[in-house]
Amino acid sequence: MWSRMILSLGALGASSIVHATTNVVPITQVDGFVAVGKNAEILVDPAAEYTVSQAIRSTDYEPCGTEVPNLGNSRAAHWIRFAIKNGTYQKGIVLSISHAEIDELDVYLLEEGATRLLGRTGQSRSRQERVGNDPEFAFSVPVEPGSTATILIRVHGFKQIHLPMYVSGQSAQTQARSTRNFWLGGYTGIMIVMALYNLFIFASIRDRSYLIYVMYIAVICLAQLAVLGIGQSYLWPDNVWLASRSSIVLVLGAMTLGMEFARRFIGTSQVVPRLHRLVPIFYLAVFANVVLYFAGDPWTGYIMAQALGGWSAIYLLIMVITAMRKNSRQAGYFLLAWGFFLFGVVVFVMRDAGILPYTSLTTYAMPIGSAVEGVLLSFALADRINIMRKEKELSQAEALSAAQENARITRDQNILLEMKVSERTEQLQHSLDQLKRAQSKLVEAERMSSLGQLTAGIAHEINNPVNFIRSNIAPLKRDMDDIFQVLVSYRSHDVPPHVAELERSLGLDETIDEVRHILDSIEEGADRTSEIVRGLRSFSRLDEDTLKYASVDQGIRGTLNLLGPKLKKGINVELDLHASQTVECFPGKLNQVFMNVLANAIQAIAARHDTADGRITVRTEQGECHTAITITDNGTGMAPEVCSRIFEPFFTTKAVGEGTGLGLAIVHSIIEMHHGRIEVESAPDQGSTFRIIIPNTQPMATAKRA
Repeated sequence: MWSRMILSLGALGASSIVHATTNVVPITQVDGFVAVGKNAEILVDPAAEYTVSQAIRSTDYEPCGTEVPNLGNSRAAHWIRFAIKNGTYQKGIVLSISHAEIDELDVYLLEEGATRLLGRTGQSRSRQERVGNDPEFAFSVPVEPGSTATILIRVHGFKQIHLPMYVSGQSAQTQARSTRNFWLGGYTGIMIVMALYNLFIFASIRDRSYLIYVMYIAVICLAQLAVLGIGQSYLWPDNVWLASRSSIVLVLGAMTLGMEFARRFIGTSQVVPRLHRLVPIFYLAVFANVVLYFAGDPWTGYIMAQALGGWSAIYLLIMVITAMRKNSRQAGYFLLAWGFFLFGVVVFVMRDAGILPYTSLTTYAMPIGSAVEGVLLSFALADRINIMRKEKELSQAEALSAAQENARITRDQNILLEMKVSERTEQLQHSLDQLKRAQSKLVEAERMSSLGQLTAGIAHEINNPVNFIRSNIAPLKRDMDDIFQVLVSYRSHDVPPHVAELERSLGLDETIDEVRHILDSIEEGADRTSEIVRGLRSFSRLDEDTLKYASVDQGIRGTLNLLGPKLKKGINVELDLHASQTVECFPGKLNQVFMNVLANAIQAIAARHDTADGRITVRTEQGECHTAITITDNGTGMAPEVCSRIFEPFFTTKAVGEGTGLGLAIVHSIIEMHHGRIEVESAPDQGSTFRIIIPNTQPMATAKRA
């Protein structure tokens, strides 16, 4: 009993001393926060052995002088005391310490004659050892309105410790915590979305860079929540080991995953191989840091982790800048995104060192930077997909070019070629739908190539007898003229009556006229055959790959000659051709365009079941830079939904077996090959108009000549 009285008197005396020597923190509003730091006093406990009574009686307190005391990374314990005066109408005041990296935290209220423990908590204390219901470092101080209370706090830990101490009303504390949780919820949501987005991409393309980035986002998010105290307070409150070490473990894990992601994303093994080989040294340093922190000296381990973070940032910065100087696009994206997080880390470290003040901005600099980094790096990874797609398309284009070369070599083996094209088409169909167009062009090019060889051979075989016939017509005509002249000369003399009678009976004059008519018909047929042969020769160039100067008008006439048998009775073709100058083109391919469009026009007129007034008009116009070909028919026309799809491969309105749907798709690709364009106007029962515009000189040929 006497001992209790002596302790009470000691506490009472100490309380009186505290009230006399400590600046009082006035609280006048229930909805605001008042900083305690400048009014507090600090006592250093070097061996961390002082009891509450020793701390109360000590006269070694020093004024703090700063709004947020920075206790550094010290082995000593610190005692902080201050007085608060309740100038509000509420009976209770809330004391909050917004720094989660404290291993041992005790809060006492020095009352008249006694010392009351308001709270005992910290990361290194289990739930059974803790006193107080709030999961965070917030303590209710029972002080009556108009009264003054003295607070004594003991702080100890093996990490960098700041003491942002604030007193406020309960409503202000609740509102501040709700606002903080709202922003942290938004931050966590952003990181979860980025992680799920990149996890989905990893599941699609199986690139380990995305999996490592997902792990990096998850670890960096947990690290930020651990540093801010959310992890220890709400996620793993019953795990003392994890609560006291999670921040260092997660930060080291984030550094390791970030370094590995940077290596894979930038491709340092190819871009900066020398710096790439130094990365294992960083991994060894991280392993040594973990061993020291867990099995050795945690204070030294914490300092080493800070130093390792700074050196790794400098090393990574040098590696990224070096890669950028070697024209690495990924390095530029990474530096832009990682720069925001690096800025947040620098701000956080400078705050820990006391260079920057302890504010909301410096406290949340790392979460803000990591969120911006996560979003920007996701964009960068999306850009990497585009690069990979282009590389894949390039490799596929090279593979397609090789297939075309093989097809040219084995052109005479049509059956084997069709099998290879079918196999190749099937393989490409499973890779990308974008290659359908290229596959169609390949099949059509090979088919037209065979047709070109056939027509070239036929033209050659027909041309020989035609030339023989034409070469003999002129001598026959001369012989007939000679015979006629002889006959006239003979008749100029007296002819015996029986000879004249014989001439009349034989009908020699009529025979000579008939022979002349036959010779004229043979010559006309030979000319017509020669014209057809010229058309066949023109179409025998369908597979040529070199640009030539050719006449558009001549190509149209040659095409119409070949289509002569298809022109139904009553279909009139009107020509209005004014392209007098030659244009640079692939003549055979351009003839194929005319062939397809004119053939479709004939079929559209035939589909009306009445070709008596069928009409096809072909008009050419030529300017300084472009030549326009307009083909108009009065056939069945097309509905808008059909007209919008006519250039799609394999789209056709014809019955099965009557069309492949490739004709107009090939036309469109050939016009694009000539850097031109094709326009279509059509309406049901009103016919169609195709307008083809191509440049007179091809840009690619002009560039080669330049």
